[in-house]
Amino acid sequence: MATLLTFIYSTFRKLFKHIRLFVGLVIGLMVIAIITGKTYQNWDDDPQRGAIAINNGAFGESYQTPTYLDQGWTEAQSLWFYNTTQGSDLMPYDLFMVLEQADSATLFRDNQHIDKYRYLPQQPTFLNPDGLPVGIVKDTYQGKDYIGYTCAACHTSQVNITKNGVTHAIRIDGGPSMADMVGFLTALEKSMQATITDDVKKRRFVENVIARKNNYKNVAAVEEDLMQWFNTIKLYNTVNHSHIDYGYARLDAFGRIYNRVLQHMINKPQLAQAMSMVTAPGGRRVLTSKQIDLVLHNISENIIVDKHFGLILKRLSSPNDGYPGLNKRDLLRVRNAIFNEPNAPVSYPFIWDVGQSDYTQWNGLANNSGVGPLGRNTGEVIGVFGQLDWTSHKKSGFDLSTTLTDQENKNEVVNFKSSIDVTNLHRLEAQLKLLQSPVWPQQTLGDIDQGKAKNGELLYAKHCQSCHEVVDRNNADRMIIANMTDINVIQTDKKAAMNGVMAIGKSGNFKHTVQSTDVGDVVIRENAPVVQILTSATKGVIGTPDPDKFFIRRWLDRLYVLASSFFENKIPNTIKSGNYRVDTTANPYNSLLAYKGRALNGIWATAPYLHNGSVPTLYDLFLPKKRKGDVGDKFRPDTFMVGSREFDTTKVGFMAEGYNGFKFKTFREGDTNVGHNYGPVMFEHADGSTTPTFDDTQRWELVEYMKTL
Repeated sequence: MATLLTFIYSTFRKLFKHIRLFVGLVIGLMVIAIITGKTYQNWDDDPQRGAIAINNGAFGESYQTPTYLDQGWTEAQSLWFYNTTQGSDLMPYDLFMVLEQADSATLFRDNQHIDKYRYLPQQPTFLNPDGLPVGIVKDTYQGKDYIGYTCAACHTSQVNITKNGVTHAIRIDGGPSMADMVGFLTALEKSMQATITDDVKKRRFVENVIARKNNYKNVAAVEEDLMQWFNTIKLYNTVNHSHIDYGYARLDAFGRIYNRVLQHMINKPQLAQAMSMVTAPGGRRVLTSKQIDLVLHNISENIIVDKHFGLILKRLSSPNDGYPGLNKRDLLRVRNAIFNEPNAPVSYPFIWDVGQSDYTQWNGLANNSGVGPLGRNTGEVIGVFGQLDWTSHKKSGFDLSTTLTDQENKNEVVNFKSSIDVTNLHRLEAQLKLLQSPVWPQQTLGDIDQGKAKNGELLYAKHCQSCHEVVDRNNADRMIIANMTDINVIQTDKKAAMNGVMAIGKSGNFKHTVQSTDVGDVVIRENAPVVQILTSATKGVIGTPDPDKFFIRRWLDRLYVLASSFFENKIPNTIKSGNYRVDTTANPYNSLLAYKGRALNGIWATAPYLHNGSVPTLYDLFLPKKRKGDVGDKFRPDTFMVGSREFDTTKVGFMAEGYNGFKFKTFREGDTNVGHNYGPVMFEHADGSTTPTFDDTQRWELVEYMKTL
């Protein structure tokens, strides 16, 4: 007996020793990986941060190599932010690199073409050897390379100022992009279509892809992927078609994120039911039962049908083989039964101080405490082309994502495998905490009139500061409080806030799962607010380890990210500030029918203004909205040009006339420039009503003061 006990003891001792060595090895590798990663972040220290001069770019603009202001980031930190993947996969890398423009043999990625859509061209650097534009990067997922977006594409800006015939450019890290993403994606679809239909173009394209000697070795593989990704991008553009033209500097990001989640969660029975309810004016059913059956024929009974949406779209629009052959109007009616029209574009927000903010997003949707930033950024990558390989399987054993999404009582559960790089999202968020707002560069943009600014400071304190507090950009302990104002009080365009709450869609496998809100738990119904579906989906992605890492590393990484999100995040979990509708058990998302006011440090570099970019300059923001019957010449402009980076140092904003940019018209819901009228003087309208506003002297004093923030 003693011999047996000695043997057992000796065996367990040896086993424990091996386990201890293995755990030590894993921890050691993780420490090495973290140290190497930190070192790697500082390897690319190009003194120009990759910026290049442009000659005769969009709207005839030419500028010297851009310079940078002191915003707390080194050259290496800017370049790491620009060139670090977050798991966005728009299309295969090799295809993008050799793709030509639709009407010429010039590459789609040519700097002049990139500048046309107001993305910022770059020269090759260590982290960007192919010289991709700011925020467009290579991602590797499941052994293949893709091109995709990172947050820098939408949150890096530039202002130009011309002096003595020479145009100087200033890059603003974290500033709102001037990008026209819709125009870019539409042109991308057209270029791919031209490559498919033009034999000469296609032959040249295939040869160039294979010559890269990377992911493709034969003609068939290139042609297959070209068609597949063309259909993917065409589907995306069709689903997200809107009667509202976005133009430059804005995007309905939430609407597009919502639609991608719906596409990847809906199941076949729900899809068939949605199609059966589509009617045209007069009550005509757009699709018969027989047509629906034909469209969905050979689509698996799997609880998710997202991989088949390209085929479904093709069948709906084809008049051959008995398919419906719907016209564009009827196709959009089907779209509207499944998705929501993304018809509320908003300005890309500036993101300095985002790491110090209690709530983020225009409607204050995202609580920034705990793992809130991780969920917010995961949702963003869902919207910008993270590959969502969500599949269903029989439930077996414990699974973190199943628990987080309350699928434990389901016979089949969704696996939220994706290309989304949650570890990099955590690192990018950590670096954002070091970013500071830009200070008005008087040596370049001109001196600030300190007398006017002092008077403006008093006006600001009286009329603005209750919603837009003044903060010290250098204070490491600063906290940015979102002051929420009900849409009926602030009276700016309501569409974005209303869509955020009222967009509805099919919940797929989330049907009858439970989700927490600030006022209690809710059951997700089959037709559910998309905000619920998105929240559950982000939890599922966060709870699913990275498929490109080996088993132990993927779980250790995920646990590290989750733990550090809780323990390193200093933002407290507090209720919202401001004048907004209170969430109730009957209306748990009432508080989202509001817009956020936040500290305005660096506001001079963030035109156009209001949440939907409907006002071109700070001066114009202090003018009243012209209504029918009003007389005079001091009103916000109802139309103006967007797209130029030439800076108006007087009114503070971008040049809004005198060139052939995008003509912004403020007449339709989603585009209106109403609301946010405050001030000491009451403006009397022709109908006898009054609107609070400022006199002209006060306007200029406020503009001058806001340059100092």
